[in-house]
Amino acid sequence: MASKEQRHRAIQEIISRESISTQAELVDRLRKLNYDVTQATVSRDINEMRLVRVPLGRGKHKYALAQLDLAEDVMEELRRIFPTFVRDVDRGENVLVLKVSEGHASGIALLIDRLRRDDIVGTIAGEDSILVVGRTVQDAEALQEEFEGLLT
Repeated sequence: MASKEQRHRAIQEIISRESISTQAELVDRLRKLNYDVTQATVSRDINEMRLVRVPLGRGKHKYALAQLDLAEDVMEELRRIFPTFVRDVDRGENVLVLKVSEGHASGIALLIDRLRRDDIVGTIAGEDSILVVGRTVQDAEALQEEFEGLLT
C-alpha cells in the first residue's frame, strides 16, 4: 500500500502534467496508477496540499498548487514539503546541492526563488537536483544549516 507522501507526490505530478478539473477525474487518474483511493481521501489530500482550482477560460478550471506570495507563506510551504521531497543537502564553498525526489526539483527551486533573499543569488533545477548559489561561503553555510533543519 502506498503512503500518503507517495500519493501526494503522484497528485502533484498528475496536476502538473494534466488538466484535472474535478475530484472524480483525480480519483480516476490515481486509480489508473494503482492507488486505492476514494473521493473523500482525495478531498482531504486537496485540502492538505492546498490545491486550488484555477480558471482556464470558457468556464473551465483545473487544479494547481496555490500561488504563494508572502515570504512567510513560502517558508511555511518549504517546511511542509522539505521532509517529503528533499533527500539530502550538500555544500561546496558557496554552492548547495539539494537532492530531491525525481520531478520535484523545479517546484522546490521556484519556492526558494520566491523567498527573494539577499543571501541567495539564485537556483538551477534539474530533474532530481537543485543548485542553490549562496552569495558568500558564510551565507551558504547558514543556508545549509537552515535547509537541513527543514528535513526533520
